[in-house]
Amino acid sequence: MLITVNHTGITVKNLDRSEAMFRDLFGFKTFSRASRDPAIISAVTGVDGAEVEIVYMRNGAVDIELLCYSAPARRHDHRPRPCDLGSLHIAMNVEDMDVALKNALSWPLEIIGKEVQIDAGPNTGARIIYMRNPEDGLIIEMIQRPK
Repeated sequence: MLITVNHTGITVKNLDRSEAMFRDLFGFKTFSRASRDPAIISAVTGVDGAEVEIVYMRNGAVDIELLCYSAPARRHDHRPRPCDLGSLHIAMNVEDMDVALKNALSWPLEIIGKEVQIDAGPNTGARIIYMRNPEDGLIIEMIQRPK
């Protein structure tokens, strides 16, 4: 049986800002944006009274789903460290780290740790940096592969 990844879902605080960030910084294109039936969302998520608007975006073969919940009223803000269970990040390949970093900082994304050059493994020679979106806590890794 063939199994492939369909998309990665990211819950965000501000749908307009997140959609613009993924479009302008990372080249994603929106292919769907709509609110969903609260009864279906509540059933599938197990969250009573859930209300959500969803944006689907694509970059190459990668689809992301940005979810912005307006209900229930009580929602938590979790900002795990990269080492904490349940933490996740999305990694983006960039052609020019200096330009990409300057653009990312203007949003503003915040640097976590330091930029490093990888000395072992499949990304040997690559420059990488971790950043966090201060608005909703999403961790984004940027990778510039060696030339």
